[in-house]
Amino acid sequence: MYKHLFSPIKINSVEIKNRIAYPALGLLYSYDGGLNDRYYNFFKERAEGGAGIVTVGPVGVDFIGSGIVVLSLASDEAIPSFTKLADTIHGGGAKAWVQLFHAGRYAHPIVINNQQPLGVSPVFSPYSKATPKEMDLEEIKGVQKAFVDAGKRAKAAGFDGVEIIGSAGYLITQFLSPTTNLRKDQYGGSFENRVRFPREIIEMVREAVGPDFPVTIRMAGNDFIPGANTDVDMPAIARVYEKAGIDAINVTGGWHETKVPQLPMDLPRGAFAFLAANVKRAVNVPVMASNRISDPASAEKIIRDNCADMVNLGRVLIADPEWPKKAKQGLAHEIRPCVACNQGCTDQVFTGQPVFCMVNARASYEGDRVITKTDSPKKVMIVGAGPGGLEAAVTATLAGHKVSLYEKGDDIGGQLWLAGAPPHKHEIFEIIRYYRAMMKKYGIDLHLNTEVDKDLIQKAAPDYIIVAEGAEPLIPPIEGKDDACVLNAWNVLLEDPPLGPEVAVVGGGAVGLETAMFAAAKGTLNPEAVHFLMAYDAVPPERIKKFMFEGSSKVTVFEMLDKSGKDVGRSTKWVLMDNTRRYGIDILTSAKVLSVSGGLVKYELGGTVTEKQFDHVIMAVGSKSTTKVSQMVEGLGIPFATIGDCAAPRKIDSAIHGGFLAATAI
Repeated sequence: MYKHLFSPIKINSVEIKNRIAYPALGLLYSYDGGLNDRYYNFFKERAEGGAGIVTVGPVGVDFIGSGIVVLSLASDEAIPSFTKLADTIHGGGAKAWVQLFHAGRYAHPIVINNQQPLGVSPVFSPYSKATPKEMDLEEIKGVQKAFVDAGKRAKAAGFDGVEIIGSAGYLITQFLSPTTNLRKDQYGGSFENRVRFPREIIEMVREAVGPDFPVTIRMAGNDFIPGANTDVDMPAIARVYEKAGIDAINVTGGWHETKVPQLPMDLPRGAFAFLAANVKRAVNVPVMASNRISDPASAEKIIRDNCADMVNLGRVLIADPEWPKKAKQGLAHEIRPCVACNQGCTDQVFTGQPVFCMVNARASYEGDRVITKTDSPKKVMIVGAGPGGLEAAVTATLAGHKVSLYEKGDDIGGQLWLAGAPPHKHEIFEIIRYYRAMMKKYGIDLHLNTEVDKDLIQKAAPDYIIVAEGAEPLIPPIEGKDDACVLNAWNVLLEDPPLGPEVAVVGGGAVGLETAMFAAAKGTLNPEAVHFLMAYDAVPPERIKKFMFEGSSKVTVFEMLDKSGKDVGRSTKWVLMDNTRRYGIDILTSAKVLSVSGGLVKYELGGTVTEKQFDHVIMAVGSKSTTKVSQMVEGLGIPFATIGDCAAPRKIDSAIHGGFLAATAI
């Protein structure tokens, strides 16, 4: 199974056991540029999980280009700690790589002691909110030397290869792009001049580390920035890299500031593999594909179809470091999924916080959150089969307890069914797929359509109870809330009822906006129809785009606060807001809804009361904890814990992490 994915490959003189690479991803486990046990434990599990290459990075080559939040190989003092890390990765069976990093104008002044970033030209960066100092020739040579010295240190530390970062809008891409390179000297202007900086770095690093040591580069397949380099330009750049001495090319998407989503669920699985294929046709060295390659079948297809020679599994291996082992053993259904939520990874990095994972409670806590087999197994009753209850059931079972899981509904998953219903959110259903597999694998006793009461508890006689009974919709006490035309978001997302031409959504938080998207997408063209119409030139492209986003319901959102989407993560909020505009959703902020009788929404905005008639009104103002079982359990004298929304309505990660911690605390 997956014979192409698990075939060996050579990069220069180094043989890699399979075609899977863990790429460099910022983790922020330290704020001094140094390694620590949290890093060692994290990378140990990724290596032991079966990846062929494990890349450590980004690793700064100097302070001005990376600051205090990025690992650093800017001095010889770092070599011993990196040697320990290389040994750790090798001990897990993987080859160890280091990504050499310089942010250029993307360096945040706050993390470089409020110094001005160095850049190619003084072009303001919307990412770092700073205008860099234009590098003079001496500074250019200094940065190039820093790359060389860091590469030599990586080799001295025992790493098998180094990767130079030339993607994502960082320094090298700033030299390559006409939008950021306005120089008039030998490093600006023509193609040959703009590519001179990375070409010289590659040549210098190659000379310093010798002919047999792998030197690779990560490059954008398309900058996705107006006026910057596109997929038309990238093959020529790749050929320059190959001629300069690069042994493999890692192709990813665009810059951080692009308006084309690079990471969230909106990006289909493997959608950027064509960028790798485009580069692969131009060079003779191995090429890696990146971005949203989530499942083994997709990874196998990319390699089998000759789009790339290797695949990068970044967030995927954070969610489940054993992805490679499980895939090789034919256990793809047991892989804990990355659902591209970005909540624990990208959102954390963008706010300067350590990475964790929504679906994997152990990720980044590998040294602390260890499941230990108990010496005194207990009968554990778990009430509620949402994500928190499911994680508690699996974890408690692994710890050796006898678990019985009770769910009043007819299926597991709880609010995951709501979360996965809006457009582009279907990856959430993969969490349910995973827990189904775990329930079956461990033979966990599951009771569906079963409401827990005192009699049931007394009959089951548990030693410990974990209550994960969830939440219910919060309906504001406004006039008309019980009318037939007034629905709640939960029912809409679960039951998909018919909706009229004019729909109001009361509440502009994450649930409200995603419910609005769900309603607005009704009656629009699906991807298969778009492909058909485009392939046969059946309808002009501008008309196709119109029907992609203009459905059968016009949606208006009413939000009391001054901004909508305040509870949406930073890395995905802009995508959600862009989509609301594409679907023509009107969002009224600072709008207090006073009544909804008969679908007539009366609201106060700017001191004026206005009204508008709607066919349906959807309430999406939040949820409240369900506490029926937890209150009942309090008086039974049985040790118990409450987790998830019944403790406090929060996000999926709180439920899953809470379930894990409650189970390990039994």
